[in-house]
Amino acid sequence: QVQLVESGGGLVQAGGSLRLSCAASGRTFSLYTMGWFRQAPGKEREFVGGIIWGTGRVYYGDSVKGRFTISRDNAKNTVYLQMNSLKPEDTAVYYCAADRFGRGSYQSDAYESWGQGTQVTVSS
Repeated sequence: QVQLVESGGGLVQAGGSLRLSCAASGRTFSLYTMGWFRQAPGKEREFVGGIIWGTGRVYYGDSVKGRFTISRDNAKNTVYLQMNSLKPEDTAVYYCAADRFGRGSYQSDAYESWGQGTQVTVSS
């Protein structure tokens, strides 16, 4: 079982930046895909981006391309989501998720382990 713990959420003004962290434990993650998703009130869960741990390949949802960056720290088993040029529509609970099959999926049902989420609020 993989344990995921997100941190770094908070309140920021539009145009500002935040960095979220996802600390992972319980397995060796070299074959995993780690994904970031978000869910705003009344909306479906949305794919933000992902990283294939072993290769470092990253991929993003269209709404965040050019503004958000995903990276990893192998020594700390931690994945980061750097969010720049934040907009009010980025307001949501952000979740980290893990896919042990490393499929590089954009779909939430491909990920079997989830963190508890961290709230990001962007004020206008």
